[in-house]
Amino acid sequence: MSLNDKLTAALASREKRLIRRRLPDPTADDDLVDFFTNDYLSLASSASLRARFLAKLSAAPQVLGSGGSRLLVNGHAHAAFEARLAAFLRAPAALLFNSGFDANVGFFASVPQPGDAIVFDEHIHASVHDGMRASRVEPGLRVAFAHNSVFALREVLQSLITAHPAFRDGESSVFVSVEALYSMDGNLAPLVDIVGTVEELLPRGNGYVIVDEAHSTGVYGPQGRGLVAAYGLEDRVFARLHTFGKALAGTGAVLLITPLVRDYLLNYARSLIYTTSLSYANIIAADCSFDLLESGEAEKLSQKLLDLSTYFLSSLHRAFASHRISPALLALPPHLFPPSSPSHSSPTFQHQNSATPIVPVLTPHPRPLSAHLRARGLNARPITWPTVPKGADRIRVCLHAGNTREDVERLVEGIIEWAESWEMASAGAGSGSGGAAEQVVSVQAKL
Repeated sequence: MSLNDKLTAALASREKRLIRRRLPDPTADDDLVDFFTNDYLSLASSASLRARFLAKLSAAPQVLGSGGSRLLVNGHAHAAFEARLAAFLRAPAALLFNSGFDANVGFFASVPQPGDAIVFDEHIHASVHDGMRASRVEPGLRVAFAHNSVFALREVLQSLITAHPAFRDGESSVFVSVEALYSMDGNLAPLVDIVGTVEELLPRGNGYVIVDEAHSTGVYGPQGRGLVAAYGLEDRVFARLHTFGKALAGTGAVLLITPLVRDYLLNYARSLIYTTSLSYANIIAADCSFDLLESGEAEKLSQKLLDLSTYFLSSLHRAFASHRISPALLALPPHLFPPSSPSHSSPTFQHQNSATPIVPVLTPHPRPLSAHLRARGLNARPITWPTVPKGADRIRVCLHAGNTREDVERLVEGIIEWAESWEMASAGAGSGSGGAAEQVVSVQAKL
């Protein structure tokens, strides 16, 4: 087969399995209520942020381009912004990257040394996997643990320590990679317990926790400084990644690390060395977003956002119960149910089970549900394999500070309306009334 034939066959296979990705029509979403972007604080449409950005842009001595790699041109704006981030986020040092993806790839490909291990949450971002594959850590020492399970983490660490005395003796290091807020499940990592477990099992200080705060930046912690700051773990976490492209409506990312690791990355992180750095305009835009964090304006938006998430979840729970929707058709993941036992009173447990801006609504039919909502002016996207595991299809609802309670109520009504019509059509098919069922199957096949 020629290359064109192979590429065409691969795309045809994805088309047949309904998993082929395409860029959406740029105008198709213009009049829909946004329940799908990661603009959690609605800063992308903030008049205040826009005015601040334009004012700083007009006053800046340099705006366009950056001149090259950071190692070739270390712009005044870049250096000043890194110093600001290190101070504001309470870190020994900061290093800018063009994206969170670049930062994760650069860190995990270079910092872990031969003989070290990388232990990671099974739901960790693809960028960490790409970094690990490019690293000098042998495949057998790259080990996943069950999602958000401190018990599973403990088992993996104990197994590594037993099998490899170098970890017990502190001669080799173990890097533990987690996210603060997971983008598909919308749940928070039990960071206090994770850090405590690593410190307990690796008391020689050779256990290093790396936390990806991409989806929690601006939303959690004092002044939006993230979940690590919310728990006061800044001095116990080895590296933190904050991105500017989600809640902060900017571009780029920063790794918070020690001066030694910063120096090492400048010499070995290929995703930093061999690329033109962020433009001056990118730096100015991100700097403006941090103005809003420091002033407290963004913190008010995050509180509104989390209040709205709590309202949405309580509305969904009531609607599912009152309409007796089958959990086989629609369900929320276990972490979004209130704890059944009052014994779970630790702050870590309560925070882990609190509402977040990301709410997955599990269903075996995400495309028809998304299409139904879209027809009613609501945009919540379907998520299927390979983005999530097989059997874990969903629509992912992303809430924003700019959404209203009325928007959320319409969304709940639309979800219930679809579920009831689907169950009615299925019941009709079971009793021999094929028309409705055939219509449902036809709709699903087109989506």
